[in-house]
Amino acid sequence: MAVPKRKTSKSKRDQRRSHDALKPVNWVEDRDTGEAVRRHHVDLKTGMYKGRQVLEEKA
Repeated sequence: MAVPKRKTSKSKRDQRRSHDALKPVNWVEDRDTGEAVRRHHVDLKTGMYKGRQVLEEKA
C-alpha cells in the first residue's frame, strides 16, 4: 500500500482544492425577450442563437 513520505501542508492541500470551487453561472438579459439566458447557449424556447434561427420554435 502506498504511504505518503511527508505530510501535505495546508497550503498545498488548499491550492489543489482551489479548482474544485463552483464558479457562478454567467446570465445575461436577452435582447429580444428581456428574459435571463446563459451566454453561448441556444435558447430552446425560440431556437435563436446570436440573432440567428438555428432550431425550429416549439409549438
